Amino acid sequence: MLASYNYERYLPEAIESVLDQTFKDLELIIVDDFSTDNSRAIIESYRRKDKRIRVIFHEKNLGIAKTANDGLSIAEGKFISFIGADDVWFPNKLEKQVNILEINENKILWSDGEIIDGAGNPTGKTMTQLLNSPKRKSGNIFQELLKEDFVFGQSLIFKTEYVKKIKFNENLKYVNDHLLLVNLSRKYDFTFIPESLAKYRIHGENITLKNEKQWLTERILIRKYFLQNFSKEISAQTGADIYYKIGYFFSRLGQKKLAKQYYFEAIRIDHSHAASALYLILSLTGGEGFVGKFLSSSYRKISKLMV
Repeated sequence: MLASYNYERYLPEAIESVLDQTFKDLELIIVDDFSTDNSRAIIESYRRKDKRIRVIFHEKNLGIAKTANDGLSIAEGKFISFIGADDVWFPNKLEKQVNILEINENKILWSDGEIIDGAGNPTGKTMTQLLNSPKRKSGNIFQELLKEDFVFGQSLIFKTEYVKKIKFNENLKYVNDHLLLVNLSRKYDFTFIPESLAKYRIHGENITLKNEKQWLTERILIRKYFLQNFSKEISAQTGADIYYKIGYFFSRLGQKKLAKQYYFEAIRIDHSHAASALYLILSLTGGEGFVGKFLSSSYRKISKLMV
């Protein structure tokens, strides 16, 4: 499924990377969220040439979550994958993944990805490096995903019925992928393919770069949701990490008093955690000052080693 909004420059390459898959038995659902550039005409031209393309055009801008849910509502395939209008799949992505799913169709598959720039040139970095993916990427990764979203979304494939039961929260703009992955990981095992099967384009207009305040606010909201709904399933170490992250996001929003409260709670939840000394200093400083900022930065770098 491809969500489209004002990416006429990249849209043809994204569409062609799906249509040119070595695995041919597919449908490409494109939902255009009222693009104001030439995206609609581009989509129409491809639809006329390939009967595998199904299209929904919004008559007003409804947001990414509504766009995804509308696409899901007409999806007929047994499995579903997602691609951004500015991203690219390698030609053998689906073939490799379907071969694995034929052995166990209940897996959630994902892979590494190649990071490219606006011109499509490789940057030399991968998505697992960018997202600081932990060592454990396969199996039951519920605790890992509660801490942070590290899965490359454009590489995912899983049964369509799984996401139709959950759907996307249309009140959220930035963190729906994380919420979906956590819900999936409660029930199903993940399998990581250690090679790049898709390309993620960083070009300065990516949606997560446009409104940092809302992005941070939603990251707080989703972690509060985890604490409220999964309290009996969250380990002490994971709980401490969640409280720490909420404190850190409040600190970045300038709400130092709230930040200190969550740092203290991280200590209370798991005082034996290797990072408890960092939590203590952060709770006393609110993340302010050289020491607080240095330790906060240091924890982010080493936290993946504490999984």
